Amino acid sequence: MLKKILTSCIALLTLWSVDAQQLTTPAPSPTTSVKQDFGLSSIELSYSRPGMKGRKIFGDLVPYGQVWRTGANGATTLTFGDEVTIGDKKIAPGKYGLLTIPGENEWTIIITKQTDVTSPAAYKKDQDIVRVMLKPQMLPFSVETFTIGVNDIKSTSCTIGIMWDNVYVGLPVSTNIDDKVMAQIKTAMSSENPPYFNAAMYYMENGKDINQALEWFTKAEKQSPDAFWVVYQKAKCLAKLGKKSEAIESAMKSKDMAAKASNGDYVKLNEDLIKSLK
Repeated sequence: MLKKILTSCIALLTLWSVDAQQLTTPAPSPTTSVKQDFGLSSIELSYSRPGMKGRKIFGDLVPYGQVWRTGANGATTLTFGDEVTIGDKKIAPGKYGLLTIPGENEWTIIITKQTDVTSPAAYKKDQDIVRVMLKPQMLPFSVETFTIGVNDIKSTSCTIGIMWDNVYVGLPVSTNIDDKVMAQIKTAMSSENPPYFNAAMYYMENGKDINQALEWFTKAEKQSPDAFWVVYQKAKCLAKLGKKSEAIESAMKSKDMAAKASNGDYVKLNEDLIKSLK
């Protein structure tokens, strides 16, 4: 009898164990990964996203003056695909830890060699790459779920934004891509099919030789006779050079081409450009 009872108990425990293994529930602080193209490569973020859940966040759940893993569960990490500058420090491509020390009036942002810090006790200051002091901004609304994103993206700069509750902290990041792009342009211009349009756009948008940009826009127009967007950018280039009548002429041409292609966006863009030049 005892043997039968023991056998039944073992069977029940086995069934319970199998059921437990099959149970899947939502993570309280789900992990996310963000990959954002930036410069000539990308920035990747990996972090967990806790919720407010009615709690007081900064100065309570997240104490002031203490190292914070800047998220929940595992460590928060940043991966740079190319060299970037944060604060006054150039940071080589690679994976790094992102830590913060929140304060009521000032935050310390830490980029560290450590990629596994999940508690203040594990943090080693001698592994810091750079520290940046930033003023937090008070938001006019509340952010329920902790969020880190890459914002204000330009060709050579962006902001890593940290938001939770009604607090926002933005970390400026920059990169120097000019030498690499100029070297690419030099090589590409000797190819059989030079990328005239892309090269002209880079020159026009980055303060290079505008006359050279115009020459390349003209060649790009010949490469792609139906490309109304090329003609539009050529009109903008002519406007930058102060050649208003020629700019209006190109904008009118681009507008007609866009209309034939049923592209209302470029029709509007050209109309606005023409209006600004009259």
